[in-house]
Amino acid sequence: MVESEAAEAAAASRRVRLVRGFSFDAAHRLPRVPQGHKCGRVHGHGFRVELVCEGEIDEETGWLIDFAEIKRAFAPFLEQLDHRYLNDIEGLENPTAENLARWIWTRVKPKLPVLTKVNVAETDNARCEYRG
Repeated sequence: MVESEAAEAAAASRRVRLVRGFSFDAAHRLPRVPQGHKCGRVHGHGFRVELVCEGEIDEETGWLIDFAEIKRAFAPFLEQLDHRYLNDIEGLENPTAENLARWIWTRVKPKLPVLTKVNVAETDNARCEYRG
């Protein structure tokens, strides 16, 4: 194995993906669906959000980032979302899972540079994955 391949293999062996989950309850309606669509009516979900962070393990700490740091980065936005009517939140006037994931990304990414993906699930069977 040549030196550059060995260095590449060592870096790859230190690469990890962390996932920190959050949940919140909120109501919304989708104002742009066709007339008569059930999602056009006010309804609620127990939303599940996952913030996915990727990078190399720090040799000194043994981790990529403290899970508590991920929690701190999302906390003010979780407060804005939990037990709210999402349509009333600036930027979420059309609160689809896609728009909610993008809304979270644009606010959390500057505080959490290792963020690589935001997952938003409305139900156990339906979710959006957003990578910026």
